[in-house]
Amino acid sequence: MSVYTLPELPYDYSALAPVISPEIIELHHDKHHAAYVKGANDTLEQLAEARDKEAWGAINGLEKNLAFHLSGHILHSVYWQNMTGPKDGGGEPLAQDGVGELADAITESFGSFARFKAQLSKASATTQGSGWGVLAHEPLSGRLIVEQVYDHQGNVGQGATPLLVFDAWEHAFYLQYRNQKVDFIEAMWQVVNWQDVARRHQAATSRADVLLPAP
Repeated sequence: MSVYTLPELPYDYSALAPVISPEIIELHHDKHHAAYVKGANDTLEQLAEARDKEAWGAINGLEKNLAFHLSGHILHSVYWQNMTGPKDGGGEPLAQDGVGELADAITESFGSFARFKAQLSKASATTQGSGWGVLAHEPLSGRLIVEQVYDHQGNVGQGATPLLVFDAWEHAFYLQYRNQKVDFIEAMWQVVNWQDVARRHQAATSRADVLLPAP
C-alpha cells in the first residue's frame, strides 16, 4: 500500500504564467514530483523486504534513497503552495496584508527584507549542482535562517521547518529560462504566496519545543 501520494496543484497549469510556463508546471508536477512520490513508496517496500530477509547490508543505500525521494516529495509539496499567480503574489510581506509577524521576523533575523531577499536569491542561485534555496524557522533560537539544500538534502539544520522554498533544479526552469538560473530566481519573487509562508511561520512558531527539555 502506498504511504505517500502526489498532492493536487492548488491552481491550473497556466496560473503562474508568464513567470513559469504551463509546460514546465505540468512536467514538473506530473512527472518529476510524481517520480519522487513513487521512489519514496518503492523504497519503503524495499526496506520492508530487506528487514524480512535480514539483508542489513542493503540498509545504508536504501535509507539514502528514502531520504532523497522523501525530501524531494516534501520540498515540492511546499513549493506548489508557496506560489500564487502574479496578480496576487510577490512584493514584500507587509503588516496590512495580514502577514505582520512574518515581516517582523524577517527584519529581526536578516536586518531588512532587502537583505533577506538578497541572501535567499544568492543561496538559490549558487547551490552547487542541483538543489534548493530555503527560508526556514530554526526552533532553538526561534529565528529564521536561509539554507542551501544540495539535491534534496545537505546543509540543513536538523529540526528546522521549511517556510519558503525556491527550486533551483534545471527541470524547474530550463525549458523557459535556459541556463539563466539567476533570471529565474529573480522572477520567482513575483509569484511568492506570502499568505502561505506566513501560515507556515505561524504554525512553526506555535509548536512546543520538542528538541530540548525546558530549563
